[in-house]
Amino acid sequence: MLTKNFAYACLTEKCELGLGAQVALHWINNDLTAVDYTYQDFEDSSNQLANVLAGFDIQAGEVVSIFLPRSEQLISAFFAIQKLQAMSCILFSTLGEEAMLDRLENSGARVVITKKSLLRKVLAIKDALPQLKAILVIDLDAHQGGQVYSLPQLLSEAGTGFDYQHYVDPETPAFLQYTSGSTGKPKGALHVHGGLAEMQQTIGEIMIIEPGDLYWCTADPAWITGLVYGIILPFSLSIRQLQFSGGYNAEKWMQILDDQGVNTWYTAPTALRMLMQEGEFTFSKHAFAALKHIYSVGEPLNPEIFHWGKKTFQKEIYDTWFQTETGCIMIANKPGLVVKPGSMGKPRAGIEIRICDDEVKPVPVGKQGYLTLRAGWGSMFRTYFQKDKEYQDKFRQGFYFTGDLAKQDEDGYVWYISRSDDVINTAGHLVGPFEVESALLEIEEVSDVAVIGVPDELLHQKIIAFLVLRPGETWEKALELKCRIHVSNKVSSFAMPSDFVITDKIPKNQSGKILRRVLKAQYDGTDAGDLSTME
Repeated sequence: MLTKNFAYACLTEKCELGLGAQVALHWINNDLTAVDYTYQDFEDSSNQLANVLAGFDIQAGEVVSIFLPRSEQLISAFFAIQKLQAMSCILFSTLGEEAMLDRLENSGARVVITKKSLLRKVLAIKDALPQLKAILVIDLDAHQGGQVYSLPQLLSEAGTGFDYQHYVDPETPAFLQYTSGSTGKPKGALHVHGGLAEMQQTIGEIMIIEPGDLYWCTADPAWITGLVYGIILPFSLSIRQLQFSGGYNAEKWMQILDDQGVNTWYTAPTALRMLMQEGEFTFSKHAFAALKHIYSVGEPLNPEIFHWGKKTFQKEIYDTWFQTETGCIMIANKPGLVVKPGSMGKPRAGIEIRICDDEVKPVPVGKQGYLTLRAGWGSMFRTYFQKDKEYQDKFRQGFYFTGDLAKQDEDGYVWYISRSDDVINTAGHLVGPFEVESALLEIEEVSDVAVIGVPDELLHQKIIAFLVLRPGETWEKALELKCRIHVSNKVSSFAMPSDFVITDKIPKNQSGKILRRVLKAQYDGTDAGDLSTME
């Protein structure tokens, strides 16, 4: 049985049904001017880009990477790639060179779509990517040579018609989303076209967006949230939506919510914590009369945020939980379900969770265990691209191990406790210590390094780097700045440590593994526990 290609469900089918002139996206620029884009606009622009990509002989199953900030061009590029049955790989525009190289090398990306302000990063690693055919630059007036092409020039020569398969095998690969692990390089979670129905189910069951409602998801499309809940679902379900090209800005965000009449708002706890620090006047001058529902995702929603949100907006904030690997919401609070502040809510219909021990045996109610999901839901990732062993290691006895620790109460509510590994969740970004450590070890003054995450009121977790300096080196502001810039350039700006601790030795066990719990205890002044395995 075939399934709809994402591009068909989101664009072409809408045009066939006579909805081509309907506004698909109300785009708000950083200066709060606005532009409307219709389904036909995106159908035509994605057809043109699909023709351009076909001219570079992009085949089904090959990867095209989108290295752009949030924009209408990014959305068109995603759909163009789907029409070719190629795989999209959207990268955060804040990524550094090494982080980009890891992802582009693993995915085997044949084309990178970017802009002039980001081109330097791509060119810096181009020679290490022999599989790369072309770099298409959305704001370049003329071809540069050396595989660098002006996308406007190519589009001017491309037609707005493109014939493609509207229905595909459900297991046809659609997109890769990269996620960091506690060790090793990032892994690309592979998702397929057949996941659409499961994704759509979450809107009707959890978000309950009614016809005519205006919806705003603040997440970047390089996050699974921004791709699924900011592009795929609003387009495929004909949901009225807006997007804002700017970053976090309390005044602008509140003005958009109020002036545009947003009904459903999907954002992150970090953004809400930042709003909590604003003066009361930021909110009191707005009525938020249209706002019906607020949802959050990406990290735990503290009870303090819930109570503040209810007081400020006169609405409950519904926390939701899912991962890059799950494809869509698995556990959630929602309208009609009594909210227990601090809880993740309950599993949605058809999702079986198990809080279990190492042997996949359920733990008693109220006890901490591994949060696992019965495998087989439609939007589940199909593999880690080129890393099938790591994928298989995530499953035991038919259950997917999420990497989170949690407990479930007598009413079935799930409560997040912490990660079971060393991945750091900072402002909703999952950062693997390995990537940051690798970058810092490239600095000649540093001889050893270990990175941990510690609780933070604003970021949920902040990154702390323990450094051992080479003999004769001293810690000064210039070296600190050098470390920060290097991590930002190599990994990402969101991976920069908040604090550096200079130490004589990194605690490790006899096999050389860093004892991060010892470092955490050292940082917060608590007991490190058993040290018998330390080398």
